[in-house]
Amino acid sequence: MSTAQEKPPLVLASRSESRKAMLDAAGVPYEARPAAIDERAIERDLADAAPEDIAEALSVAKAAAIAREDAAALVLGSDSLVTVEGRRFDKPRSREEAREHLGFFSGRMMELHSAAVIVRGEGCLWAHSDCAHLLVRDLSDDFIDLYVEVEWPAISHTVGCFRIEAMGVQLFERIEGDQFTVLGMPLLPVLGALRDQGVLQA
Repeated sequence: MSTAQEKPPLVLASRSESRKAMLDAAGVPYEARPAAIDERAIERDLADAAPEDIAEALSVAKAAAIAREDAAALVLGSDSLVTVEGRRFDKPRSREEAREHLGFFSGRMMELHSAAVIVRGEGCLWAHSDCAHLLVRDLSDDFIDLYVEVEWPAISHTVGCFRIEAMGVQLFERIEGDQFTVLGMPLLPVLGALRDQGVLQA
């Protein structure tokens, strides 16, 4: 039987509070080390790729950056990407940009692609992506102003301008898809992969 000392170390290559909260709640032992990568450059290089492929590529880039520094570590990378009517949205850089994004989202279906990968050394051992569909209700200008006032700067770190576990839930009329995917990481497949890798007890 494996002991705790024999289990490979797990590093989460992310600063996302929601991803850390998911792993904490699930009882996963890990260390968080945010990866410094140029996400926008990767997205530009993959401008014609499918959203799920871009989310996976960003996840790999994050994990690989940490794996290069620590070849022995098992590194979990994850990323999310939002599209609305074929237009891809990055994290808002200002309150005004957040308002613009929310105005565009109003009354439309949002596709949220969340990917996760596990990397060790130079090899990607596992990858998975999932998509959730979130119908944004008709948002009034007054609500958007109030929402940005309350939620900024927290939503500056999120694609889609929302934290579903906070006031962001008020943006939506209907959500179709896995709750963990909406939170930013397909947790159940991740947990299965961590069991396969010996991080968690099978």
